[in-house]
Amino acid sequence: MELALVILVVVIALTFDYTNGFHDAANAIATSVSTRALTPRAALAMAAVMNLVGALLGVGVAETIGSGIINAPEGHQGLVVVLSGLVGAIVWNLITWWKGLPSSSSHALIGGLMGAGIASFSQVHWTVILDKVVIPMIASPLVGFGLAFLVMVGVLWLFRNAAPGKTQRRFRIAQTISAAAMALGHGLQDAQKTMGVIVLALVAGGFHDDTSIPLWVKLAAAGAISAGTYSGGWRIMRTLGRKVIELDPARGFVAESVAASVLYTTAFVFHAPISTTHTITSAIMGVGATKRLSAVRWGVARNIGIAWVLTIPAAALVAAIMYRIIHLFL
Repeated sequence: MELALVILVVVIALTFDYTNGFHDAANAIATSVSTRALTPRAALAMAAVMNLVGALLGVGVAETIGSGIINAPEGHQGLVVVLSGLVGAIVWNLITWWKGLPSSSSHALIGGLMGAGIASFSQVHWTVILDKVVIPMIASPLVGFGLAFLVMVGVLWLFRNAAPGKTQRRFRIAQTISAAAMALGHGLQDAQKTMGVIVLALVAGGFHDDTSIPLWVKLAAAGAISAGTYSGGWRIMRTLGRKVIELDPARGFVAESVAASVLYTTAFVFHAPISTTHTITSAIMGVGATKRLSAVRWGVARNIGIAWVLTIPAAALVAAIMYRIIHLFL
């Protein structure tokens, strides 16, 4: 029974990873597609490969998710807690994907684990959540917006006398690199979160002794998010690439470069599971504000902000309900 439940949790975790891929594919490629630096299919293929590579580059975020959010009970109940958390995250991902809102898969997963943990009376590490989730959740969009704005101002000043046509062509080429860097950062952050959940389930089921990440878990999570990315996320891509602001290649390059640098810093230095969605969206707004504040479609931004605020409590609520339901049958 325990083995079957562990297998079920692993399958559901990889399903979440797949939905994370198609839900967040737009994070890496929307700007490049909207500026015609890359065709949609080429951008998706590149993003899938770089997600795969990024997923294998570190384990800090995975260990934070695997041991830092909740202490799942051992055995059967712990597996039900993890399963409920995953279902809560998947449901919220699908709702926001259907609505075309770039919400955070990371926060959906964290909210799901929190909700299931509370419903099962498990220990929730509120200090870790404050330090590694709440503070980065607030700081990363602010840093993304501010840094993107400042870098874009610098780029505009540096190229103020350059020929516009030639400059835009060069930035369009440069966007291939920045989009790849963004996709690498997405794999580095988001695939690791699924690795952490799988390890949490393995420990609860008695099939693993510590928070280290087995190679097969890394490969499975990397493959799932890569496949999900290649399947595309067209609804969210339209929101990020066109509805927030009309991007040009220079602004697309700066937004992707700034967002990627924030993702690398938080993953390698702080081991903090931040939202790739929050980071790239705020960076897009930051470069857009250099045109004029009215260039950013703040109505769309408001809807995105509402989805951000609701993600953790909504996923937590769904997970708590699912725990009560699943607990009756398993």
